[in-house]
Amino acid sequence: MSTPAFNTTQEYEDAVTGWWRTGISRIRPGEILLRGYPVEELIGEVSFVDAIWLMLRGDLPAPGQRRLLEAALVAAVDHGPQAPSIAAARMAATCGLGLNNAVATGVNLLGDVHGGAGQQCMQLLADLAEAASGGGDLDAAAERLVADHRASGNRVPGFGHRFHPRDPRRDPLLTSVERAVARNEVPGWALRAGTALERALAQGRSRPVPMNIDGATAIVYSELGFPPELGRGLFVLARSVGILSHAWEEKSAGARIKGPIPRPLLPDYNGPGRRDLSNGNPG
Repeated sequence: MSTPAFNTTQEYEDAVTGWWRTGISRIRPGEILLRGYPVEELIGEVSFVDAIWLMLRGDLPAPGQRRLLEAALVAAVDHGPQAPSIAAARMAATCGLGLNNAVATGVNLLGDVHGGAGQQCMQLLADLAEAASGGGDLDAAAERLVADHRASGNRVPGFGHRFHPRDPRRDPLLTSVERAVARNEVPGWALRAGTALERALAQGRSRPVPMNIDGATAIVYSELGFPPELGRGLFVLARSVGILSHAWEEKSAGARIKGPIPRPLLPDYNGPGRRDLSNGNPG
């Protein structure tokens, strides 16, 4: 394999220092710049939500953007030990792992099935808005989309909940978006698309299928201009707070090696009955 030739020492140094080129931070002796801002000027002056926006978007948020982002992050921090990611983190903590390992265990469970519906809903909202662009009927487009999902046996991500008849996080989040739209802080397209989907899902049913936390935060993150993959990243960031809290509580309790069910209970077994190796052994 040939080795790249450098004509000068400066070319070599530029190649080395440019290997991990970044516009996010500059770290030098006695200096830490975050998107150009000295960290000592940010400390005590901006919120953690401001810092998240700054790191992801390159500048500080406007007040309306800050309010919406904070509302979505707060709404998603926790959903109790019945959430697999939190249960796994608690079990990991009882196995003697450090908090970093326990949190990583929980976060690693946040994939397409558990934790991915928000990203999927964001993509759906964008597809729906595209289908209704140019003056198309948004409700008709939503009805077609719902029909397509039902025909293929797929659920519409971001709607319905296995635990809550109506997700208590839906209304305050959508109210926050409605207020932001009224103040011209966000465009409102994702809110219109999401509520059109909710109306389409309710048609022909005795009980509606209301939006859940994934759908509501999908609207917030879409209105704020985040791409779908970053929407999932923000959910992971928020839920990490709950995972950390639960892991610390379990670790502080001092219990050892807690499994998924209490020790007096045994998982159901549906395999063969007990067999004797000496009877009917073909060998």
